[in-house]
Amino acid sequence: MMFAADYSTRNKVTDAFQKASETSLNAARIWAFDDSDHRPLQSSPGPCNEEVFKGLDFVIAKARKLGIYMILSLMNNWKDYGGKDKYVEWANQHYHNLNRNIRNLIEDDFFIDSLTKEYYKNHVKTVLTRNNTITRVAYKDDPTILAWELKNEPCCPSDPTGSNLESIDNKHLLEIGLEGFYWESRQQYNPNSNLDGTDFIANNQIPDIEFATIHLYPESWLPSINKTEAEKLAFVEKWIGSHVLDSNTVLEKPIVISEFGKSYKLEGYSLDKRNKYFQKIYDDVYNSARLGGPFVGGLFWQLMT
Repeated sequence: MMFAADYSTRNKVTDAFQKASETSLNAARIWAFDDSDHRPLQSSPGPCNEEVFKGLDFVIAKARKLGIYMILSLMNNWKDYGGKDKYVEWANQHYHNLNRNIRNLIEDDFFIDSLTKEYYKNHVKTVLTRNNTITRVAYKDDPTILAWELKNEPCCPSDPTGSNLESIDNKHLLEIGLEGFYWESRQQYNPNSNLDGTDFIANNQIPDIEFATIHLYPESWLPSINKTEAEKLAFVEKWIGSHVLDSNTVLEKPIVISEFGKSYKLEGYSLDKRNKYFQKIYDDVYNSARLGGPFVGGLFWQLMT
């Protein structure tokens, strides 16, 4: 969206999609938000920058032309591109205008404060009801959009407001954006057995959620003492295996690994190691899907030109 909003860099979007199409990549996940301080889509609650929105129009139209389906994420948990911190900042400004002595909300108040949730719901409605200026198709009616993602990597088990989205658009799939961390009953599968604030099982059992997601970054999740190649591979096997099993037997829903990758900045990185890792992930997806299993897709992070 950011590149497409700037005509001088729009060709990067075209090049990336063309490369994806040539390699038979048929799905991509992108941000449908930007609340940052640099040319944001949304600089305050409600109004959106039309030129930036036209950039998103272009991305969707280009994907449509090349037969690439899109998962659109509607918000970030992290401060990158604004995130929930920006919604809390806007709410604090509003509350302090009413009463300067009121306490400041903190980031995780986003999930419980009525105003921050209302801001978010309004953004969701704005995106879903957007009429693409190129295709003339409303986003909520566009078959190019495979699914909506409520939030990238949320860290709170609260209601993700999926019912609000489904009331506007019941044509597209819906997922939360989870990394896959378990709560107490299965925390032994988490990196270092830590609790992250989400519950892969309970969150994905919400009826409006139609498929589950996981992310996978063993290099940054595991402690330094567990970073041998064998130990990282063992974690990968356990992480994928437990989630695929739970998706099949408990959730009875499909599952997609919506982020995984290997950074060239990692010690010992090589293109050969990356390619073998990618092959292992996609072999797991293929072997599950061909037998009717729940593991049906994988999206690496990230395609750039």
